[in-house]
Amino acid sequence: MSAARPLTTLRTIAVIAALPLLLTACGYGSSAKDDDKQSGVAADAKKLSADEVKIGYFPNLTHATALVGVQEGLFQKELGGTTIKSSTFNAGPSEIEALNAGSIDIGWIGPSPAINGYTKSNGRNLRIISGSASGGVKLVVNPKKIKSLEDVKGKRIATPQLGNTQDVAFLNWAADQGWRIDAESGKGDVSVVRTDNKITPDAYKAGSIDGAWVPEPTASKLVAEGGKVLLDESTLWPDKKFVITNIIVSQKFLKEHPDVVEAVLRGSVKTNGWINANPEKAKASANAALEKLSGKALPADVIDPAWKSITFLDDPLASTLNTEAEHAVKAGLLEKPNLKGIYDLTPLSKVLKAEGKDEVDDAGLGAE
Repeated sequence: MSAARPLTTLRTIAVIAALPLLLTACGYGSSAKDDDKQSGVAADAKKLSADEVKIGYFPNLTHATALVGVQEGLFQKELGGTTIKSSTFNAGPSEIEALNAGSIDIGWIGPSPAINGYTKSNGRNLRIISGSASGGVKLVVNPKKIKSLEDVKGKRIATPQLGNTQDVAFLNWAADQGWRIDAESGKGDVSVVRTDNKITPDAYKAGSIDGAWVPEPTASKLVAEGGKVLLDESTLWPDKKFVITNIIVSQKFLKEHPDVVEAVLRGSVKTNGWINANPEKAKASANAALEKLSGKALPADVIDPAWKSITFLDDPLASTLNTEAEHAVKAGLLEKPNLKGIYDLTPLSKVLKAEGKDEVDDAGLGAE
């Protein structure tokens, strides 16, 4: 495998790397939280090759596979006597740092941080081993100020973080409209205001932004405050599918504990199956998990529309990850990366075959 070229991250990405907890990719708040080891391990349960597996994810609906899988004990069932230690994050850079430091072994994360982490380590530190979710991203605007897509020009639109998945998507969409925006400053035909998702609804209420290109449930929180969905990002993609959440693993952990990785993937596949077969129960389970993590459940007028806009699936939608990387190159946020080797779908293929499901494609970006 040839080495990936490092990201051209602009000055601000260096700031993010140094202060990863100041910004959030698509969550609430700005710090990692170590949760208690999960209970439910039978006394006579057989351990796998590791005593425990440390997993990380966001307290966010687009990470509901992890939320529900932990909440319902579906991961623990597959792991037997190997216990789970879970940590929650609200920023992609901090989760990548945790993976690199060995604080977590496996994580649920968005495509941009995965690309960032892979290229900055020259392809040495992580692999994407599965998909998890698609969709759940919308452009929500103040209907009094913006009545059409053309009206977005000249307005103030929030994205979660410079260079994050939604920021790249908005910059690409704006460029397709023929508008010019300086990616680093956010200034141009549209003012891009990088705003923590936790405070975006307050910024909207205060009138400091006119809209936002954001993931769920932030988008539905804005709608609950009177905003209008002007564009669902899924409509811009073939088959209305694009990766919003991947599962990544430390290459070291994958090499040393393939049985544990396979068990977590079995849990993920079975959790996605349960979510899709029991959407209302799964929605309630995800909300219960969010309440445990944040102290507050999402109200029905937020979680109901948010949940409907997210698709939970095992396919990593690899071709869309490659397209998202191309969008970041087009925006001037990174040099053209070499993503060959970013995927290792061998363990997932084994799990899917055992479950009687079709294998998924790595779009030619698999490890050799």
